[in-house]
Amino acid sequence: MEPPRAKVIGVARHRLATDGDGVTTLVAFHGCPLHCRYCLNPQSLGDGDRFKEYTPESLYREVRIDELYFLATNGGVTFGGGEPCLRPDFIRHFRELCSESWQINLETSLNVPVANIEALLPMVNTLIIDIKDTNPDIYRDYTGQSNTLVLENLRLIADAGRQIDCIVRIPLIPGYNTDTDRDASRATLEQLGFTRFDLFTYQIRKH
Repeated sequence: MEPPRAKVIGVARHRLATDGDGVTTLVAFHGCPLHCRYCLNPQSLGDGDRFKEYTPESLYREVRIDELYFLATNGGVTFGGGEPCLRPDFIRHFRELCSESWQINLETSLNVPVANIEALLPMVNTLIIDIKDTNPDIYRDYTGQSNTLVLENLRLIADAGRQIDCIVRIPLIPGYNTDTDRDASRATLEQLGFTRFDLFTYQIRKH
């Protein structure tokens, strides 16, 4: 059977404590289900033909050069994008290739089918979740999509007892939500047992 393939918009090495523990390599996939008004990675949308296509094997060969850093610092590979959770088969094959000592992290919006998160949870260490806002109207206004799948996947993670393995980013998005909205999002997440939050303000760049 043909191995899964994915277009990658970038591979960034030697990132320290920004995408999980230790030294990490960030692998950013092309493709995203959202169309955020001020997209932070617009290259992940639209035509992906200009980006390099990888198999799990070819990606592993490229990133394993830093294995000593991963092992020494409890680091590893962080998959971002775009939306990495659109690629569960690719990530599963990659996980089978690399050392169990590598950390595998995901930077995700969670706006993907529940089956994708069910498949990924057993093989990842940390999920860095960009929640946008839990209010469905604010979320749709900013992303162009419903957050129904996001909320279902949060409940799935909570039911699996994996809240401690999640860092939830709750941004203040100028023109879209307020501090009061952000407090409401945090309260919703705390009710589900999430405790690790990253509160910040988007630095808006209009495209």
